[in-house]
Amino acid sequence: MTTETPHLNPRRWWALGAMVASMLVLGFDMTILNVALPTLAAELGASTGQQQWMADAYILVFAALMLPAGLLGDRFGRRRMLVAGLGIFLAGSVVGMLGDTVGAVIAARTVMGVGAALVMPLALAVLPSLFPEHERGRAIGIVTAASAAGLPLGPIVGGWLLDHYWWGSVFAINVPMVALGIAACVFLLPETRDPASPRVDAVSTALTAAGLGTLTYGIIEAPVRGWGDALVLGMLGAGVLLITGLVLRERRAERPMLDLALLGHRPFLLNTLAATLVMFVLAGLMFVLPPYLQAVLGHDAFGTGLRLLPLMGGMIVAARGSAPLVERLGARTVVSTGLVVLCFAALLGSNTGADSGYGFTALWLSIAGLGFGFAMMPAMTTALSALPQDRAGSGSGLLMTVRQVGGALGIALLGSLLAGAYTAELATGTLPDAAAATARESVVAAHAVASGLGDPALAQSANAAYVHGMGVVLLVCGAAALVTAGLAALLLPGRARERRTGEGAAASGATAAAP
Repeated sequence: MTTETPHLNPRRWWALGAMVASMLVLGFDMTILNVALPTLAAELGASTGQQQWMADAYILVFAALMLPAGLLGDRFGRRRMLVAGLGIFLAGSVVGMLGDTVGAVIAARTVMGVGAALVMPLALAVLPSLFPEHERGRAIGIVTAASAAGLPLGPIVGGWLLDHYWWGSVFAINVPMVALGIAACVFLLPETRDPASPRVDAVSTALTAAGLGTLTYGIIEAPVRGWGDALVLGMLGAGVLLITGLVLRERRAERPMLDLALLGHRPFLLNTLAATLVMFVLAGLMFVLPPYLQAVLGHDAFGTGLRLLPLMGGMIVAARGSAPLVERLGARTVVSTGLVVLCFAALLGSNTGADSGYGFTALWLSIAGLGFGFAMMPAMTTALSALPQDRAGSGSGLLMTVRQVGGALGIALLGSLLAGAYTAELATGTLPDAAAATARESVVAAHAVASGLGDPALAQSANAAYVHGMGVVLLVCGAAALVTAGLAALLLPGRARERRTGEGAAASGATAAAP
């Protein structure tokens, strides 16, 4: 590897500051669009399925391309590919800012996902060329914290922008921050590469993208077309076959892009399952909650962002407090307890009614945040610590990829479950066919139809139907969390065995902790 010990150049902190701005934008874009979905539904007429694609396009592409993107940086130059990734992300943001159709927004999010897949791994990979060993841990921590900080800031910043500017402003905010990152990379970063890195497996990359894309398409289309529809069944079957092909190819590869053999380590497998379930539920909730807070409870976009803070606050508090608890009680106890807390919060939230008000919602959101934090951080750290030191890097890449897939499937599956339950409960018997079809697209569309027809009963029915669908989603989340908690409690190693696994991979753990 050609990276050398970096000289102590004072410009390295300026470069780090610009990279922090770029990583903050990536963190934003994990959550900033969620609070904008009701606005996009109202102004662009986006159905629930189209809103799912707006949110999922970014995550799916990000998950499929992250590992090969890192290899491209190793082979062709990390600075070069980092600049390319930021440029692609900037181009996608401009398309989203100027677009005026649902297709343009989905295309923009897809392009941004490509850029994010290049930026996320390479922003950490260039740090050794900037910082000496005694400063490197601090720099990695700052970059990782910036990415994580974007999660709670995204809904707040997005809500404020939507209340003061047009919906394209949630894309426009990326432009100056990413442009700053590009300039910093060009003028402040040295070029590094690793000629010995493996080649990018184009076939495996294509199988990953095509498999996840077709599987997600089938899941999102199912509530509209029906689970027995030929196209839905064909897409689901094709997705399963493509992903099976990927698994078989990776198992035979001499140097696999996804080291699936790591899943044979039971502690790694179970902790990865726990972390993925948390991302599955979190992504689903972040998709489901904004329409409830805006359309049902009547808050504006900024108010919606603020009302998501109990969830984020609970996550931050629990994540910070999880380390001493793991030291005292062991990861198995903390992870399984966190999942039980998440189950309790979901079951509590499933009792939400259309007239429950925000106070009750804030209560179960806070509890859910605690469950997320206590389960996810120890699960990720323990997963990597369970591996031999020389496989921590590949374990970190696999963990990051599987977590992102979990988030994408959370939006697809839970969003489709919500759409089906909402449509089944909505009372449209007295409406004209066209108005009924529009009202079934989303709760925001139903409110628009109710306002246009002067039909308050339709708005009340839409609210009740949406809350019913949200309750069904929360019941499923609670059941999944409880099953995973049971597996963790029964099958994860006890505290004494955890201590015998050694130190693990601290730097890789920091990488995997990034959203």
